[in-house]
Amino acid sequence: MTTTAAAPGARSASGPGPGAFAGTATLIRFALRRDRVRLTAWLLALALGTLATASEYTTLYATAEKRAGVAATMDSPAALAMTGPRHYLSDYDVGAMLGHQLLGFMAVLVGLMSVLIVTRHTRNEEETGRAELVRSTVVGHHAQLASALAVAAVANIALAVLVALTLVSTRIDGIGVGEALLYGLTHTAIGLVFAGVAAVTAQVTAHARGASGMALALIGLAYVLRASGDVGNDALSWLSPIGWIQRTYVFVDNRWWPLLLCLATAAVTAATGLALSTRRDVGAGLRPARLGRRTASEALTRPFGFALRLHRATLLGFGAGLFLMGAMYGSILGDAADMVKDIEQVQEALAEIGGSSVAESFASMVMVVIAVVAAVYVVMASLRPRAEESAGRAEPLLATGLSRRRWLGSHVAVALAGGTALLLAAGLGFGLAGAASTGDAALMGELLGAAAAYAPALWVTVGVTVLLFGWCPRAASAAWVVPVYAFLVGYLGALLRFPDWMNNLSPFGHVPRLPAAQMSWTPVLVLTAVAVGLVLLGLAGFRRRDLETK
Repeated sequence: MTTTAAAPGARSASGPGPGAFAGTATLIRFALRRDRVRLTAWLLALALGTLATASEYTTLYATAEKRAGVAATMDSPAALAMTGPRHYLSDYDVGAMLGHQLLGFMAVLVGLMSVLIVTRHTRNEEETGRAELVRSTVVGHHAQLASALAVAAVANIALAVLVALTLVSTRIDGIGVGEALLYGLTHTAIGLVFAGVAAVTAQVTAHARGASGMALALIGLAYVLRASGDVGNDALSWLSPIGWIQRTYVFVDNRWWPLLLCLATAAVTAATGLALSTRRDVGAGLRPARLGRRTASEALTRPFGFALRLHRATLLGFGAGLFLMGAMYGSILGDAADMVKDIEQVQEALAEIGGSSVAESFASMVMVVIAVVAAVYVVMASLRPRAEESAGRAEPLLATGLSRRRWLGSHVAVALAGGTALLLAAGLGFGLAGAASTGDAALMGELLGAAAAYAPALWVTVGVTVLLFGWCPRAASAAWVVPVYAFLVGYLGALLRFPDWMNNLSPFGHVPRLPAAQMSWTPVLVLTAVAVGLVLLGLAGFRRRDLETK
C-alpha cells in the first residue's frame, strides 16, 4: 500500500523525538510525488489560459481607440459586477484588462485548486482510512495538515513564477518584470487564503465532499461580495479576499500592500485549522453527524433514489451556480452590441454564428460556455461510480440482489437528468435577465430552448465517461478531455478562427446555435442515438470486467 512508505521517512524527518510536526517533510515529498501529474496539469492550464487571454487582448484591442471603446462599455453596473473595480478603466491597456477582466475569474480557479489540494491530502485521506495508517507510525498530529498546506503553498508559488514568466515572455508594452511578478503573486495570495479556509472546513465535517463544498461556497460568497462592492458599496469589496487582490490595481497603480491582508488571513485560517484539528478524533468532524430517521424513505430503498441522495449536494450547488451564471450573462445582453462594436474579430465570429441581432449571436456564443460548465457536472456525476468502487463501497451493495446494471444505471440516470436540469436552470436565469436587459420578453423562451438543445451533447459526454468506466476504469478520468476540448474549440475557437473540422470533433459542435440559428433536429437525434449506444456499451463492459475489491 503506498501510504506505508511514509513510515520510515517520518522517523528520519522527525528527529529523536516525535513532535506535533514530525514527518511533515516526508509527507510533503510524498504528496508532491502523488500529485505531480495533477499539479502540472493545473499549473499549465492556468498559465496557458493567462497567455492566451493576453495574446487575445493584444490582437482584439490593438489600438488606443479600441481600448477606449471597450473601457467605456465596461463602465456599467452589469459589466463591473462580472469583472472588477472601475479604477482599472482609468488607464485601460492590455495589462489593466488582465487585472480587470481576468483576475477575479482566475482567483476562483486558483481557490478551487487550493481547496482540492488541501481536502485531498487531509479529509479524503481520513475518509478512506489511509490517514490512520500513516498516523500509526512516528508522524506528528499536525504533520498531515501542515504538509497539505505546504503542498498548496508550493503549487501557488510555482503558479506565480510561471504566470510572471509567461507574461514577461509576451513582451507586451506596459507589462514589465515587476508588474508581472505582482500579478503572479496575487494568484499566490488568494490561493493561500482559500487553502487556509479549506484547512478549517476540513475539521468541521467528516466527509471530503462536505469540506470541499463549504470551502467552495465561501469562494462563491467572496465573489458575490466583490461584485456587489464594485457595483455599489465599495466597503463590501473589502470584505472579500478577491476584492483585496483586485485592489492591488496591478498594471495601473501596482500596490503591494493588499497582499498583506491575504497573507495575514491565510496565516490565521491555517493556525485555526491546526488548532481545531486537536479537538476532534481522526475520521470525525467537529460537527456531529446528524442522526437519520429510524427508517429509510421509500426512495432510499431504490437504486435511483439512493444515487440521487449521493449526488444531491453537488447537483444543488451546480444548479445555483449555473442559474447565477446565466443571470450574469443575461444582465449584459442588452449592452452586447456596444461591447463588441469596435472589436473586429468578435464581430466576425458573431456574424459567422448568424442571428437577427447582436444579442442573439452573443447569446449563442455564451451558451457554449454554460453548456461546458454543465458538462463538468455530468463528468463528475458519471465518475461517482468509480469513486464508490475505489473506496470499496460498491462491493457490499453488489453482493446483494442489486445487479451491476441497475447500480451503475442509477448513477447514469442521475447524471443524465441532472445535467439536463442544470441546462434548464441556466437557461432560465439567462432568459429572465436577458429579457429584462433587452426588453424583449420573447427572448426568455428562446434562451431556455437554446439551453435545452445542448442536452444531447451532455448525454454523449455521459456516454463517453460510462464507456471508459465500464471497459477501462483506470482511464476514466480521460473523460475530462470532452468538456475541456469543447470549451477550447467552441468558445475560443470561434475567436481564434480554428478550422471547422476541430469543432466537428466535439459533440457540442453539432448542436444548433440557438437562438441565432434555426433548429435542426437531425444532429440532435444523432447525438441522442450516439449517447444511448455509448451508455449501453459502458454497461456491457462493466458487467464483464472484475470489480475492484478491498
